[in-house]
Amino acid sequence: MSLLTVIMPVYNGEKYLEEAIDSILNQTFTDFKLLVLNDNSTDSTPAILQAYQNKDNRVQVINKSKNEGPANLRNEGIEKAQTEFIALMDADDVALPTRFEKQLDVFKNNPNIGVCGTWFTFFGDKQKLIKHSVTSEKLKVQFLNSCGIGNPTVMFRASVIKDFRFEHQYVPAEDYGLWSQVIQVTDFYNIPESLLNYRWHPNNISQTKKENLLKANALIKKKQLLHFGVDQSKVNLEPCLNAISLTRNLSPEQVISAIEASKYLKERNRVTNYYVASIFETHIDKVIVRTIRNASSYTKEFYTYLKTESGYFDKIPFIDKVAIFFKRLF
Repeated sequence: MSLLTVIMPVYNGEKYLEEAIDSILNQTFTDFKLLVLNDNSTDSTPAILQAYQNKDNRVQVINKSKNEGPANLRNEGIEKAQTEFIALMDADDVALPTRFEKQLDVFKNNPNIGVCGTWFTFFGDKQKLIKHSVTSEKLKVQFLNSCGIGNPTVMFRASVIKDFRFEHQYVPAEDYGLWSQVIQVTDFYNIPESLLNYRWHPNNISQTKKENLLKANALIKKKQLLHFGVDQSKVNLEPCLNAISLTRNLSPEQVISAIEASKYLKERNRVTNYYVASIFETHIDKVIVRTIRNASSYTKEFYTYLKTESGYFDKIPFIDKVAIFFKRLF
């Protein structure tokens, strides 16, 4: 039996599919099965997959008779995999040759780590190296703001996934929803090296469903707050969300609510020790200072609050203090 199953959903992927598959089949680590789930494609995807299946016995294809979406297909792949490790891959990206080898080395040397990603590089319409946090404790805090691991870079121990699955309601942020929950039960690690080229183009699902993305992000962040004792029946979660993730153009009243929420969240964490305090509080302080700088307006009362009650005035850069001082006059 192979050590690793690679799960790749695809829908009408003829343009980039061969490049993606070749990058997997040419890995320096070779003991894997590539499970491709074809989401009822209507282009030449089925023929391409059949050709690969004919020439390489590591390729296994499941053809769907109706469109089910990538979240459901990845879940099916997870359930069908019978290997110790599972890796994810998208049908339009390119994995560098040593990706699997280096990730498996991490698992071999760190039995506490259950999920391993890597840095990655956008290419195509957008070019940029993405450097997420590396260690689990920093990633845990980063997840309060955004997904800290590139989904097509992920490899994980099958034993840690348990009943966790991608949730279709969170599409196109289903990866954020899943990994923000899994990190509660196992250590994560991002290899600080770009081992995947992530193709950026206008048809990326994250670009075509931006409204869904905003709604899903809010739900995912609220769910994380529950893990360290934030009782949503007693606490207004909106100011808490504004304390953990930047929202621009808040009114002075909304900024004040976010600042008071930040104090509450810090106290909750001191009681629960859920996050490393220094990492957690530094993150919140950065968010609040940026929120103050991006407030929609400044009044004399707001300025007085910032200076005397907020606890954040000394953290605001001098140039911003000067700007706020003058803006409050108009």
